[in-house]
Amino acid sequence: MAVRTLKRDTEYESVKISFLTDKANRDALDTIATALDRDRSYILNEAVTAYLEMQQWHLKDTRKAIEEADAGDFASDREVRQAFAKY
Repeated sequence: MAVRTLKRDTEYESVKISFLTDKANRDALDTIATALDRDRSYILNEAVTAYLEMQQWHLKDTRKAIEEADAGDFASDREVRQAFAKY
């Protein structure tokens, strides 16, 4: 699975998607959109972009951790105790 990084400063092709949500979510979107003087699509795009960026970071970090584990790159017992002793 390829992970694409989102770019806000490049041109993109708009595509139409639709999905169902509950009335409370729609009302919250509209409240935020009104407060920011933006339309619902703008708020949804901001929310989706933020979600995708977080998920992409999580996937990348998880894959890195799996690679390290597969390579046997683990913290020693001493290193773990030292880390926990800080807190």
